[in-house]
Amino acid sequence: MLTNIFQNPISKKIIKKAIKQQKKYIAQFGDDKNTTYHLGLVDNPVVTPTLGIKILTSAQVPLAPLPEKSVIIGNIRMGFGHYRISMAMASAAQSMGYTPIWLDLNSFPSTTGTKIISHLNDLYSLGSRLSQKFSLFNTLYWEPLNKEGFRKLSYNAGDQIVAELMTPILSEINKNTPYIATHAWPSQAAIHGGFTKVVNAIPDNWPMALHLSEGALHSVQTPSSYFGYKNLVGMDGEKILHPMGEKDIIYSGHYIDHEIVDNIEEDCKKRINRITSKQPLRFLFTVGGAGAQGAYFIQMIKSLLPYVQKKQLCLYINFGDHKNVLDALCKELPQINNDGKKHYNNWTNTQDFCQKAIQGDDNESGSGIHLFYHEDIFAAVYSTNLLMRASDVLITKPSELAFYPIPKLHIKRVGGHEMWGAVHSAEIGDGTPECSEVERAIFTATQMIEHPFLIQDMCKHILENKEKHIYDGAYVAVKAAIEG
Repeated sequence: MLTNIFQNPISKKIIKKAIKQQKKYIAQFGDDKNTTYHLGLVDNPVVTPTLGIKILTSAQVPLAPLPEKSVIIGNIRMGFGHYRISMAMASAAQSMGYTPIWLDLNSFPSTTGTKIISHLNDLYSLGSRLSQKFSLFNTLYWEPLNKEGFRKLSYNAGDQIVAELMTPILSEINKNTPYIATHAWPSQAAIHGGFTKVVNAIPDNWPMALHLSEGALHSVQTPSSYFGYKNLVGMDGEKILHPMGEKDIIYSGHYIDHEIVDNIEEDCKKRINRITSKQPLRFLFTVGGAGAQGAYFIQMIKSLLPYVQKKQLCLYINFGDHKNVLDALCKELPQINNDGKKHYNNWTNTQDFCQKAIQGDDNESGSGIHLFYHEDIFAAVYSTNLLMRASDVLITKPSELAFYPIPKLHIKRVGGHEMWGAVHSAEIGDGTPECSEVERAIFTATQMIEHPFLIQDMCKHILENKEKHIYDGAYVAVKAAIEG
């Protein structure tokens, strides 16, 4: 029975409330703790050829032994962020000679764990969308919840007890297999399930107890995040808490895919060459996993169309799997629908396009407007990774993409915790401060087009950051999991 977190006592009232919540979920979604689930490994047409990922899925027979050198990537589909970080871990693992085993706790519909995660994910996605539509809801509820509510140690106590219901799917897996979790729930489930080599890869730059998983090694991406988590700063108001032990947490650096880190110099060189030779700049827009910022993007893109017409700008717009945002944009801006080159639900086409754009083999891939949409979640997420290497500026909210080594224009956050990603990026020089208002984002975008030395400066900082190993976090996390 949970009584403390890192030697900080948790009140009986909080424990009682958490147990009550657990019982409520059991009543709502069932109790499968005595159920045996069989698993099998399958390939995926998007990420197996590219990243060597094998995916754990439901099966009729017991799980065969995993490949000898395997690393489990425990994750959940909640937006795109946790999938993107998982892909970075898988890419690093493959580059180190290991087979990445993909375990999405939100992909087993018959389990109690998946039903709980899907329920909570639906609530979070709804909150994200409402926060972008209603400023009062955002100010009075969503921002405080994301910044302070999730920060509390009491919140983590509730999550840890609920995560006990997510363990049955893990029963067949060898508990000594290196395991990296890119969300606290798969990490907590692994600890409850008896895994011995668990790394809990924390995604954000704002210390929150939401992300704690006692018993795992916590990996963080920034020095300030290390200090905040190590000392559990602000997780019980102003109270000074007992800190984590030195073996509970490491600073890793940013979680970035091997193929992106390995090509930083070449990609920055091509960006600078496009600037100096006055080729159209390439802006990449990414629609997030909750699809919450469609209206913001529409205003920005509309303002930039004159630069496309003057051949000063090329637009890549990745809608992920959000058909509703794609349809809204095409309806609001008919020029996008009429003139945009469409790359829809064709992974081979998207790969070929990105390869040409990266290499600069043709003029078509570096001019005009290109729209990307994939129903497949892996293609929806990984398209951005491929397009990043071919782009000069990434336009994104300051979530997980704030840590990637590409010049970035940070638009309005979705949740108070995200603001610290933009703060960190601006401090290390590879991105702008957050543009909370769309007018500020439009102004910043036009400044980058008309004064592209701003982009060159970011490229210079990215190269300096690579020399400091700031982008090596995925390798460090994988190595830590392997070594246990």
